[in-house]
Amino acid sequence: MEPLLFLAHRIPYPPNKGDKIRSYHLLQSLIQRYAVHLGAFVDDPADWPHEIALNSRCASVNLLPLDTRRAKLLSLRGLLSGKPLTLPYYAHPAMQRWVDTTLQRHAIRRIVVFSSSMAQYVTHHTGTFRLMDFVDLDSDKWRQYASTKPWPLRWLYRREGTLLFDYECQIARQFDASFLVSQHEAEPLRQALPGHASKIGWYHNGVDTQYFDPSLDFPCPYPKNQIHLVFTGAMDYWPNVDAMNWFANSTFPSLRQRHPNLQLWIVGSNPGRSIQQLATLPGIHVTGRVADIRPYLAHAHVALAPLRIARGIQNKVLEALAMNLPVMLSPAALEGLSHDILDSAGCLLASTPEDWNQLSGTWLTPNPSRFSLHRHWVRQHFDWETNLSVLDSVMRPHSPSP
Repeated sequence: MEPLLFLAHRIPYPPNKGDKIRSYHLLQSLIQRYAVHLGAFVDDPADWPHEIALNSRCASVNLLPLDTRRAKLLSLRGLLSGKPLTLPYYAHPAMQRWVDTTLQRHAIRRIVVFSSSMAQYVTHHTGTFRLMDFVDLDSDKWRQYASTKPWPLRWLYRREGTLLFDYECQIARQFDASFLVSQHEAEPLRQALPGHASKIGWYHNGVDTQYFDPSLDFPCPYPKNQIHLVFTGAMDYWPNVDAMNWFANSTFPSLRQRHPNLQLWIVGSNPGRSIQQLATLPGIHVTGRVADIRPYLAHAHVALAPLRIARGIQNKVLEALAMNLPVMLSPAALEGLSHDILDSAGCLLASTPEDWNQLSGTWLTPNPSRFSLHRHWVRQHFDWETNLSVLDSVMRPHSPSP
């Protein structure tokens, strides 16, 4: 098979958190057609055992440890160079040497880059077909972060948002094709680069509906005779942390006054101190990392996505719907999803604490027949094989001559 270089800012296995779900399925699609040489960072020691699985799938694998504390200090070099801090955060001489050597040794003419932070390793390799999967516009996340932080972090995050968007535009101009997770995400780049809009597209995430299947038998992790709300996601990710701190303190207490047997379960890895402290509040449980989130979805009454900071498509929403679980979500969590999700899939949109209290009453009584369209809607719109086919159609015309 033809060789291909695939770079990702985080090891694309296992598919247990947002960006890794997308990178995993992208990798799975690529290895069906190419001999993939994978370069990625490992920022969670628990991921190192999975190097074996990747070695069995890829032509070669280069994983490097990413010490997040050291990377944060090194990222400050961006203040001196006028670059976004994201670039020195992910800059690593050993990764650059491996990329350069691998491209030359295997005469690679195709490169797929996952996340803008990894583009820096191949910007000077102009003789190859280069495809960028931005996923989300990271620049806009930093702008959203800025709105929630005091000075000087507000200034620093605004700076990052501005400089990173300039870099994202530079990549989109230079690369042969760029993709994002939705039309909503792609539009700012298309508007900023009208002369390059034709090579800026999108493909939606998907859901493995054979894995997220409510007909499977899952043990119930919850105590009986309670109403269970569940929030899933990596709990060292700031938008998730912000969402749960806001919801647990501003909304959940009043909901629990109306429903004394209401329980909130925060299910996700690496909860920090602020999230762990929420477990001291009545009715709130923090699990930390779990082996399988499906039992928590299968036996919950409602899934939550009260995000105030969000970009792209929320996998937590799609996974819950695939399990036929109703979802209460915020306007930010709805971005990237078509609004017919509110009718066709039966999701409930709420913004303020008053909205959550007013609209949630009838949803906190189990009635599975009311939500039978959830899974059908997800299978119709979010199939990985269908959505990823757009990449193949872009890459096929660039096949090298025999």
